[in-house]
Amino acid sequence: MNRHVSQTHSECLDVIEMFTSIQGESTWAGRLCGFVRLAGCNLRCRWCDTLYSHGTGKRHTVSEILDQVDVWQIPLVEITGGEPLLQAGTPPLAKALIDKGYTVLVETNGSMPINLLPDEVIRIMDIKCPDSGMSGNMDWKNIKKIKGHDEIKFVLASRADYVWAQQIIHEYTLFEACNCVLFSPVSEKLPPEILAQWMIEDRSRATMQLQLHKSIWPAHTRGV
Repeated sequence: MNRHVSQTHSECLDVIEMFTSIQGESTWAGRLCGFVRLAGCNLRCRWCDTLYSHGTGKRHTVSEILDQVDVWQIPLVEITGGEPLLQAGTPPLAKALIDKGYTVLVETNGSMPINLLPDEVIRIMDIKCPDSGMSGNMDWKNIKKIKGHDEIKFVLASRADYVWAQQIIHEYTLFEACNCVLFSPVSEKLPPEILAQWMIEDRSRATMQLQLHKSIWPAHTRGV
C-alpha cells in the first residue's frame, strides 16, 4: 500500500502556474479557490482566453503540488488548463487531493474521457458550440459518464450557438444528468443582456454565468 502511494505521489505533471484566487466560474463562483493550471491543450477554440497554457510548463511531482496546495489552506482546489486530462498524472493528483480532504473541481473541454477521474471529482465539462470551431471534437460518450454533482458548460457566441445548445440539452436530457447546466456568453461577442433576454423568453432552466474574475481584474490578467 505504501509503495503504491509513493508511486502515485511521484507522478509528474507539466504545470503552467499555481495560484489562489476567487473562483470565477461555475456554481462555485465567488469562493476562495486554489488553482493548478496544467500545460497543453488538444483544441484551439476561437475564444480561448488562456492561450499561454498551450505552451510547456514546469515539471512538478504530485507530492510537490500537494505541498503547495497545503500551504494555501483553502479547501477548494481546481485543476484546469489547457486540457488537464491530456496528462496521465491528473487522475492521481485528483485522487491525492481528495484523499487529503479537498473538494476538487476539474475543468475539462469534453474531448477526453472524463471517467478517468475519481468519482468524487466535480467535473466542469464544456460542450463546445459550433462558433468555437471545435464542436466536432466532442467525445459524446462523456454524457453517459456525467455524475449528478458534475456541471456542464456551454460558451455561447451567437443566437445560433444558443439554439444549438438548447437542442443538445433536450437531446441528452442534460438537466437530469448533472447538477447544473451553465450558459456563458463570449466576451465582446454576445452581450450578457441579450443572452439573459433569450433565457427569460424561453424560461430556461440553465444558469447564466459571467466570468467573475474578469469583473474583478482586467481581462487576460494571469494568476487570477
